[in-house]
Amino acid sequence: MVLADVTAEVAVDVPVAPDAHEVLAAVRAIPDPEIPVVTIESLGILRDLRLDEAAGELHAVITPTYSGCPAMQAIEDAIARVCRAHGLRGVVTTQLSPAWTTDWIGEEAREALRRFGIAPPSPSAAGRPVSVSIMARPGGDDADQAVACPRCGSHRTTVLSNFGSTACKALRRCDACGDPFDEFKALS
Repeated sequence: MVLADVTAEVAVDVPVAPDAHEVLAAVRAIPDPEIPVVTIESLGILRDLRLDEAAGELHAVITPTYSGCPAMQAIEDAIARVCRAHGLRGVVTTQLSPAWTTDWIGEEAREALRRFGIAPPSPSAAGRPVSVSIMARPGGDDADQAVACPRCGSHRTTVLSNFGSTACKALRRCDACGDPFDEFKALS
């Protein structure tokens, strides 16, 4: 299967000399639209960022967390807003290959997810097949996943649904404290 990159250009008319450090930092700090406690950079969605001051362009390369991710348009729009605010034309390229993996999530983002009440993904063991089940087995054989509750830390958790508040998360319940929580699914 051949995957093509999609590029969107955002025209900007504001003649302002951008401060390179400021504009790059502003793009890196854009929060994820679905999980605002982490940035698009810390999640590994922002793959490359270049400022061409001579051309007045900011080039950003982003990779969706999964095919059809609805947050991608919001991310492109946020990058475009930063570009406009700095008098730049934004060129955003969506790169589909290599596919995003949860291994790209930084350690600070994993901790932010945990503090926010979302169990961060375990390492995906890149290169090995990843098991994806269609139906949850409440109380079933998901103990091998040993997903810790982000609230109390217990590893006694049960899958309630393989689909949580977004498609990249599963819904679990902690058997110790009783709280439900999202688990960010490991993808490689």
